[in-house]
Amino acid sequence: MKPSALVTGATGYIGGRLVPELLTAGFDVRCLARDPDRLRDHAWADRVRRVRGDVLAPETLKPALEGIDVAFYLIHSLTTGPGFERTEETAARNFAAAAREAGVSRIVYLGGMAPEGTPAAELSPHLRSRLRVGRALRASGIPTVELRAAVVIGSGSASFEMLRYLTERLPVMVTPKWVGTRIQPIAVRDVLRYLVGSAAAPDDAVGSGGVFDIGGPDVLTYRQMMLRYARVAGLPRRWILPVPVLTPGLSSHWVGAVTPVPASIARPLVESLRHEVVCADHRIAELVPDPPRGLIGFDEAVRLARARVQEATVATRWSSASVPGAPSDPLPTDPEWAGGSLYRDVREAEVDIAPERVWRAVEAIGGQTGWYSFPLAWAVRGWLDRMVGGIGLRRGRRDPHTLRLGDTLDFWRVEALERGRLLRLRAEMKLPGLAWLEMRVEATPEGRTRYCQRALFFPHGLFGHLYWWSVAPFHAVVFGGMVRNLLRAARGD
Repeated sequence: MKPSALVTGATGYIGGRLVPELLTAGFDVRCLARDPDRLRDHAWADRVRRVRGDVLAPETLKPALEGIDVAFYLIHSLTTGPGFERTEETAARNFAAAAREAGVSRIVYLGGMAPEGTPAAELSPHLRSRLRVGRALRASGIPTVELRAAVVIGSGSASFEMLRYLTERLPVMVTPKWVGTRIQPIAVRDVLRYLVGSAAAPDDAVGSGGVFDIGGPDVLTYRQMMLRYARVAGLPRRWILPVPVLTPGLSSHWVGAVTPVPASIARPLVESLRHEVVCADHRIAELVPDPPRGLIGFDEAVRLARARVQEATVATRWSSASVPGAPSDPLPTDPEWAGGSLYRDVREAEVDIAPERVWRAVEAIGGQTGWYSFPLAWAVRGWLDRMVGGIGLRRGRRDPHTLRLGDTLDFWRVEALERGRLLRLRAEMKLPGLAWLEMRVEATPEGRTRYCQRALFFPHGLFGHLYWWSVAPFHAVVFGGMVRNLLRAARGD
């Protein structure tokens, strides 16, 4: 009988890549998600069992964990709201209790590497929270393998995107002093190998579990990482001038202004770089032996990640998980919805273009293609969003041609996708309300194609109403132009 594994966080960056590795290793895989439909379009979706559950709703965990041998805990929030550390610890305790009751034989957890000898009070809230989660899982009494990583280098990871854009966009940089901190980065392929190996290791090797630092063969400062990235990418020499006045808060806004990673996500990454994070030992090799050719070095990890980006074969991205504070409310489907005002901008057109050609233009929207109308207006909206702490337009797309449910498109997220027929995007920019953009493609009885486009906005308070009416005069240009130009692209003009 195949060993069974439950993967939490399968909609996230690491979880989405771990699932196919476990399948290849011979595991029977089950994925826990608050919205299992978001996993529907992954290539491996039909080979796993998708179950609905929430670590903050303990009653949902028992059926998900029944019959599971190894449970992967890959949940981590990037929110910084009041009490988030307590919330994360509660979630881990809920999961640990449910796993113990279900008879799970092993837990594998990916956390963050802690600087040796640093008091907990001096750590960043996010790293401190990860350590507390690890303790909560180990306290379950279930053998728990806790892997602690520093910077993960892989196509689409937030750490890699931050490094990539800082290096590529700024030939001369005035940088915070943390660029001199020593770090032991690790390739995402080695992270996945350690995760699978920790699950597959025999019980006598795992024992009662333990904490293991994992890192690649290179120990570098962030400055050295940027210089070596530039060399691998064939860029001219970068000039890096550290200054002591940039705090983690200011640094995160600086990163947010230059890279696609918004300040809200950059801050925990930056805070983790304040302290030296180097593996205390290499005991992990006793549990998961090194591969014959050794661990992947930094330069090779960068080459592999850049190749994935250039070939548009990025499997998951840092934005796969929801952005902190982003709305998650579904679109009100009742046309006479009683929840309050729901503003609409509706536009339709019938054309003599094959439906599949119109759909290709729809599915190509965003990223390098843009939004088919008034590029300056979209750019300004992205800049304004960044200025108020939002994500802006820089997230781009995971793939330039195809979408899947849950993908991010600049400052939107794919909420509904019926390939060839419907694309609905939910706004994740800063707004005084909730917004959606919906595009439908239909074949008419007369053999023509009908393109239907709806922009919807549910305002929050008086300011939400004022916002809608302040931008309404521009809708003819923005949304009307989108219809015309999208159909022109479908026609091939």
